[in-house]
Amino acid sequence: MPSLDTRGVASLLREYARRTALRGGNPYRAKAYSRAADRLATLALPLDVLIAEDRLTEIPGVGDAIAEIIIKLHKTGTHPSLEKLRKEIPEGVLEMLAVPGLRPEKVLRLYRDLGITSLTELEAAAKDDRIKKAKGLGTSLQTKILQNLAIAKSGEGRLHLHRAAALLAHAKDSIRKTRPELKRVTIAGDFRRGCELVGDLAIVAEAAKSDKVSMPSAYGLQIRVSDRKHFGAALLFATGSTAHIEQLQALAAEKGMRLDADGLHKGRTLVAGEEAEIYRALGLSFIDPELREGRGEIELALKGKLRKLVTDQDLRGILHCHTDASDGIETLETMAKATRQRGFEYFGVADHSKSAHYAGGLSVEEIAQQHREADRLNKRYGKDFRILKGIESDILADGSLDYDDDVLERFDFVVASIHGRFKLDRKAQTQRLLRAISDPHTTIIGHMTGRQLQRRPGYEIDVEKVLRACAKHDVVVEINAHPWRLDLDWRWHQAALEFGCMLSINPDAHSIPELDHMHWGVQMARKGGVPADRVLNAMKLPEISRYFRQKRRSLAHAA
Repeated sequence: MPSLDTRGVASLLREYARRTALRGGNPYRAKAYSRAADRLATLALPLDVLIAEDRLTEIPGVGDAIAEIIIKLHKTGTHPSLEKLRKEIPEGVLEMLAVPGLRPEKVLRLYRDLGITSLTELEAAAKDDRIKKAKGLGTSLQTKILQNLAIAKSGEGRLHLHRAAALLAHAKDSIRKTRPELKRVTIAGDFRRGCELVGDLAIVAEAAKSDKVSMPSAYGLQIRVSDRKHFGAALLFATGSTAHIEQLQALAAEKGMRLDADGLHKGRTLVAGEEAEIYRALGLSFIDPELREGRGEIELALKGKLRKLVTDQDLRGILHCHTDASDGIETLETMAKATRQRGFEYFGVADHSKSAHYAGGLSVEEIAQQHREADRLNKRYGKDFRILKGIESDILADGSLDYDDDVLERFDFVVASIHGRFKLDRKAQTQRLLRAISDPHTTIIGHMTGRQLQRRPGYEIDVEKVLRACAKHDVVVEINAHPWRLDLDWRWHQAALEFGCMLSINPDAHSIPELDHMHWGVQMARKGGVPADRVLNAMKLPEISRYFRQKRRSLAHAA
């Protein structure tokens, strides 16, 4: 049989990973196969060339053992170990691994004990109450399956923003190494638009006019190669949503022009070929890629009313971070040092509060100890850097915060967050948040809807009512930058701005690497149309210190 192409080998290696996960044993082996499959999917050079030149191990994550598997899959379309695994588990069982929270050992139980061999059968069994009756499975698993089946279907074929970033970075590197003559290798598609889930992996590169082609793609990666004259138009079409492009084309037609992937034309004349030129020729101010969704951005651009969006460089400090005093893995001093090394002016610690027993929430005595440590470090830092004393206080079921007022008054800021009782009905959950917002000690509402992308939906709340309350009580709305959360959803950012809310881009970091989640929060804020002057932690240290002092003074006045 003819050898398999890159796409086919990546697909088989991904199947190998899933079947290995179901077999049990060392979980890292299955993850290694999966990562290697992802890397294969973004190769710019044909797989047979890499094999012929003995360069497979140049691919990150591909060692000698995995390279041998890839070669066998490429040459024969299968592998003895894969065939052996296929005899153990029907193919449909693999589908169930896509359901959030359904671990391999539970999938095996569902197959072996209940004979379930597909997502369709899984849904039917859950609806028929067969899962909760099975020993070792139970009601909670059945409820989770029913809830998360919809998540699995809605997120099918899409990657989290940070995972797509890693794959696209590898793809760019691969293109530069294998096609050094290409210039302006630029990521496009959903990722350039800052979508929280990416289903359209796209890259545009510039080449000589005679080399204008579309390169082969694998596993959804589209690589368009265009000449210099038409590069901008190719990038525009590879980036914008369908709605945005159609609206641009309609506007061009109104002006007697034609817009396509080769540029903006009037008759046979090319009017504009670069992105900025195309927007300008259509009478529009430049529209940042993140806004290109067909949600009113063209009308705003026509009127010159688009805001200048926040950037990574605008942020002056980091708020809402955890240390080893609760469930983080680094000390206060280590986290503060890492924040300072990244060029920030302040570090806002916000460990979990006493109700968060699962996360080592701080007792009153531990709070005092942490504050003494912060004072000691601040004395050393002087005026150039400061640790701000915060807490992530649990919002209890009745909406109250879980410390007495005299304790809450000791903090520079309080992040109020829900961490349990997610299943309260919409009215009760909304009232719960409204009470927390009305508490004068609350500075920021953390991860407002509690969603975790492709893991669980947010709890039911009246978001508009909550945002209006935040504006009324001068409570900041968090954009939680953790790539699994990205909460508040960017689709609500404009409403928050219109109501008068301030927002804060927070990493919810539990380790040093997670401090860099800030970038994903900035991406979401940009997609939501947020300018820097509406972001709390875009304030300089003196400004945010004054902001927190005024908040505390208003507390004292109210008392």
